[in-house]
Amino acid sequence: MPNLTNKQILLGVTGSIASYKAADLASKLTQAGAKVDVILTTAAQKFITPLTFQSVTGRKAYTDKDLWGDEGHVIHVNLAKGADLFVVAPCTANTIAKLAHGFSDDLLTVTALATTADILIAPAMDGGMFDNAATQQNLSTLLSRGVIVAGPATGHLASGMSGKGRMLEPMEILGHIRIALGKHGKLNNKKVIVTAGGTQEAIDPVRIITNHSSGKQGYALAQAAIDEGADVTLITTPTALTPPVGAKVLNVKSVGDMLDALMNASADALIMSAAAADFRPKHVAKDKIKKRDGIPQIELEVAPDILKTVSGSPVGAKRFKVVVGFAAESQDLLENASDKLKSKGLDFIAANDISLKDAGFAVETNRITLLFADGSKESLPLMSKTEAAEKIIEHVARLLE
Repeated sequence: MPNLTNKQILLGVTGSIASYKAADLASKLTQAGAKVDVILTTAAQKFITPLTFQSVTGRKAYTDKDLWGDEGHVIHVNLAKGADLFVVAPCTANTIAKLAHGFSDDLLTVTALATTADILIAPAMDGGMFDNAATQQNLSTLLSRGVIVAGPATGHLASGMSGKGRMLEPMEILGHIRIALGKHGKLNNKKVIVTAGGTQEAIDPVRIITNHSSGKQGYALAQAAIDEGADVTLITTPTALTPPVGAKVLNVKSVGDMLDALMNASADALIMSAAAADFRPKHVAKDKIKKRDGIPQIELEVAPDILKTVSGSPVGAKRFKVVVGFAAESQDLLENASDKLKSKGLDFIAANDISLKDAGFAVETNRITLLFADGSKESLPLMSKTEAAEKIIEHVARLLE
């Protein structure tokens, strides 16, 4: 996660049963390359110990005792000025009230006053407390000051009731953290559309023609664009993946659906990583085709060429400043990719050889060669699809400069 590598994250933990999730969040941030300093309130320590956080971060966890220790007069200043982002998770109703009214009666709140970093809070409380007018007004005050509020979710609460007030899961909070850090990225204020997955063309109400695309590369591209600050729309076919936090998701199935979604869209960049069908049944059976009726004769027709339609027209060229395609080939990789690059008017194309076991569909890695409209080429070594996505997004950002 490039936008987390070596980032200084200050994590405030307050007195909630959800504080055990904060340890998981601290661990995930550390594994992603961030340097995590934790501040626990006195109430938080009734649920979880500083040692837990020190164990998962490898760094000292701070408490109110440190506010009055040898460095007490400056510790909050040092923590505050070194932070790239101040996250309070869980953030109780009491702490929300303190932050809204500028209280500074413990290490967490005095550090919050001292920091110039963005502040992100993940509320956690009972539904009645969250809905209370005082809490809502306090949240409005914080929002008006630029504080980022992630959640809460609706679900089972510690009171045994169900309602809104449950802290988001650590992976969701991590997604919001990535968005917050991306505000300073190379694609800040840019709009990017990413397509992902394999299209599904109906034969009858039960059966489809599809392909082996898992959507992993497309989803990785959407996340990489978000990490660089882009406003991302993810147009996706059905997959088993969870969309990145912050992406606007449009669910489609067929080539026709995807084309319709793109025809009225505009963005700074379009990354067409979806595996769209080249052929589709000419006629879709109204009812399920029965085995007893014998082997069906399924006539195919050429499916609409999404990239050629969108990028090859003067209208399409005006709607997208940069258009990126993908070529999944089993033979003559560079020749076929080069033909596609030129015929569809792309800025560059990512070519991958699907005959290789460690690249292509349904695996975690890829071997990609990037071909550019100016004739240049870049061959990427075997790398994760996340790393490949980051490389592609780097070039998108470069072309948009």
